[in-house]
Amino acid sequence: MDKNIDITLKIWRQKGPKEKGAFESYQLKGISQSSSFLEMLDVLNEQLVNEGKEPVFFDHDCREGICGMCSLYINGHPHGPDTAVTTCQLHMRKFNDGETITVEPWRSAGFPVIRDLTVDRQAYDKIIQAGGFVSVNTGGIPDANAIPIPKKDADLAMDAAACIGCGACAAACKNGSAMLFVSAKVSQLALLPQGKVEAARRAKAMVAKMDELGFGNCTNTRACEMECPKSISVTNIARLNREYLLARFKD
Repeated sequence: MDKNIDITLKIWRQKGPKEKGAFESYQLKGISQSSSFLEMLDVLNEQLVNEGKEPVFFDHDCREGICGMCSLYINGHPHGPDTAVTTCQLHMRKFNDGETITVEPWRSAGFPVIRDLTVDRQAYDKIIQAGGFVSVNTGGIPDANAIPIPKKDADLAMDAAACIGCGACAAACKNGSAMLFVSAKVSQLALLPQGKVEAARRAKAMVAKMDELGFGNCTNTRACEMECPKSISVTNIARLNREYLLARFKD
């Protein structure tokens, strides 16, 4: 049975990208364990506003685990201590009465802090713009099964397409690598016939943009896979490497 708990929040506060940040502590009492993590932050901000203080800036949108905006680093884990969930799906029942909870923004060169817990995640959009799409004319809507696709390939493509681009993979990686994200976006198209026409250009362009934006290299620690809210597999990274090497050999 859920109960109310008292917690201490240790939250990163930073007024701007070029300002020096620091942790500040806040006490919250009577927080329902049925509430979500973001609802708890709403309670904190209401308390701060009532005290005449600046509320904590954090990103959110759908609050349904779809958009990936709720990018918070909680107690050393992207999206918190629960598995396969986003921050908005994390509930306070995962925390104990009297616990101190540390909340930080993503820590990656590709995601500079805008203010407090909000980071600039445009880097992932720029990687998608570099090649994560199909631009050729693939014709109208075909009849069902007109283009036979093995079920295994279709399932793998759908699994890769589940990536919401939240940035947890880069935040979890000791090198700040975006390889899991890029590999998922390459894989979802590389496995389907519609994506094969531009496969070589896509792999080279997306990897080049990832490197340009300051993301680090993959060293196969698999922290990205462990922390991904959609459980994207690192096997996609192997597929990206194959697609990239094949493209370079063609050159």
